[in-house]
Amino acid sequence: MKYFIAVFSLVLALNVSAQTLQSPSKTISLEFKLINKGVPSYSVTYKNKPVILSSLLGIYQKDAADLASHFTIENSKTNTFNESWKPVLGEQANIVNHYNELTISLLQMGTGKKMNIIFRAFDEGVAFRYEFPKQQELNYFIISDEKSEFNLAGNHKTFWIPSDYDSQEYAYNETKISEINTGTIDKNNGIALKSIGSKFRVQSPLMMKSADGLYINIFEAAVVNYPVMHLDVLPNEYKLTSNLVPNALGDKAYLQTPCVSPWRTIMVSDDARDIVGSKMILNLNEPCKLDDTSWIKPMKYVGIWWEMHVGKSTWDYAGSQNAQNAANKELVPTGRHGATTANTKRYIDFAAKNGFDGVLVEGWNVGWEDWFGNWKEEVFDFTTPYPDFDLKAVNDYAKSKGVKMIMHNETSGSVANYERHLDRSFDLMKKYGYPAVKTGYVGRIIPRGEFHDGQSMVNHFNFVARRAADYKLMVNSHESSRPTGYSRTYPNYIAAEAARGNEFNGWSVGNPPMHETILPFTRLLGGPMDYTPGIFEVKMSIYDKSKTEQVHTTLTKQLALYLTMYSPLQMAADLPENYEKYPDAFQFIKDVAVDWDQSKYLEAEPGDYITVARKAKGSENWFLGAITDENPRTSEIKLDFLSPNQKYKATIYQDGKTAHWKNNPISYEIKTIVVSSKSKLKLVLAAGGGTAISLVPIQ
Repeated sequence: MKYFIAVFSLVLALNVSAQTLQSPSKTISLEFKLINKGVPSYSVTYKNKPVILSSLLGIYQKDAADLASHFTIENSKTNTFNESWKPVLGEQANIVNHYNELTISLLQMGTGKKMNIIFRAFDEGVAFRYEFPKQQELNYFIISDEKSEFNLAGNHKTFWIPSDYDSQEYAYNETKISEINTGTIDKNNGIALKSIGSKFRVQSPLMMKSADGLYINIFEAAVVNYPVMHLDVLPNEYKLTSNLVPNALGDKAYLQTPCVSPWRTIMVSDDARDIVGSKMILNLNEPCKLDDTSWIKPMKYVGIWWEMHVGKSTWDYAGSQNAQNAANKELVPTGRHGATTANTKRYIDFAAKNGFDGVLVEGWNVGWEDWFGNWKEEVFDFTTPYPDFDLKAVNDYAKSKGVKMIMHNETSGSVANYERHLDRSFDLMKKYGYPAVKTGYVGRIIPRGEFHDGQSMVNHFNFVARRAADYKLMVNSHESSRPTGYSRTYPNYIAAEAARGNEFNGWSVGNPPMHETILPFTRLLGGPMDYTPGIFEVKMSIYDKSKTEQVHTTLTKQLALYLTMYSPLQMAADLPENYEKYPDAFQFIKDVAVDWDQSKYLEAEPGDYITVARKAKGSENWFLGAITDENPRTSEIKLDFLSPNQKYKATIYQDGKTAHWKNNPISYEIKTIVVSSKSKLKLVLAAGGGTAISLVPIQ
């Protein structure tokens, strides 16, 4: 025993020297070393400023020795990687993936187990993951915890939502780290299922700003066969620690070597535009696994959806909007059902007239009378329409008009039921030529005891995307775990909700004006978001004079969201009759592209404002969107991103002089001017407002 201690002490002495890694530009430095009794640790600096102080790393196993200490460095190696790849759909036609890599091979004394920690340094941040090689000493194993620490260098301003293993649909809180306390938030926020487990736990991605002007973001990438990472907070110590979502038994992950964890990411810059424009999360995912992607197309769509949210019609055939109506066995229609053949044809006509690609229909299938709140397993079969919805007639009519139908599959959280019916549902879509499906996961998960963010549900969401690819179908998931770049690997995973969307403005306290200025720094880092913008009649009193709910933006901010909230699947979410009231403003939604060759973030400050310009795919047309929070804002932007020696017709959709998100939201002006790459534009945004601009070359 004395001999082992002596040898182990010698090994630790040999491993005390630090291993370092720098980003390609050398602005970011990472240091790794073993401390104390062979405990892995790391730290990060940006331009010599501390970002992450010495923080510990480790994996804890169930019924086995922890992989968190008594390590020696068996080997280390560095690598440089630089490529340019083309996303199938995206904010830009080419993405540069350039990083330096450090792999630390660790051997645990006493057990002989091996674990590698891989670090990558990009110019906008660093990432690390745990790798478990195939080995005799470690085959099947259960993770009981992961202790990846992020010890911050100060009491930063932080944009956070509470840790809820079942929902990300919260409005953001803006506080210092020391003020984080989920017990202080308003729970009357319209979220149907809440499972907040700790006062001092938040969700990632976590966006922060230091007192000396550093923008810092903690997130993860490539979450595959692993639970989502939340963050435990020690508020007064500015310390964050990974918190993995458990399964029904309390375990975190079941793995077999060889395997890897997701990447833990730390983005940092002194320019907020570097964060919001980063493709680091996508770059950390595996390349596309589909040989043929020609069937994956961007879409702009309308749908039978918002009229249910505002109370004009219902999802259920009986017209009750009662999701727990099991006792009413005989369904008597009241004429309020939204998904009728006649109403769908009306939307198809509107889509065809205005150049939209598709029509979404919710509430078309039987089961909506008793689908929520009772943890019911046999909910929908995803193939049987209501008596007033003729699948064939609707699809024949859509085909005759050159419009695609988008399927809707609400699961009510009964995932086991959905997986049993999945192939039959996809067969139906292929029979009628549906190119895409919108899935929903409202409510508690079945198998019972599982969370939306647990390992089994992560596997389910990824499986649906992979299985849909077999059928050449695109997927837009709602109430799923938030994306972490898997759309690079399976680009048919075209969009997701996974955050507080526009719908909350229709029937709850809504989304504060700063909400949309934060989402590009958080949720959208992991993939496109189906935010459903484009609401023109922002006050719900138009449908019922007793209603006080409203969208917390001006009309022109709703236009600008088509640029600031990137998605290759964009909905014109309002009712056709509302767009017909404002045809001049609606023209922008008809014109704006949804797939891009270039994107330029011109201005950005989380919680305050964003301005972005995008060049349409395969076109010389540019579009610009600028949004602000509850404060009015004026700025001047250069148009130097335009092609030189070319004049453009700029159509500017801007807030009216008296516009205000609450008091006068439908006040707007449209003007047309001629500009060039030498031009400057003054943007004047009302409180909760925005500006949208189309820039078309003059021939």
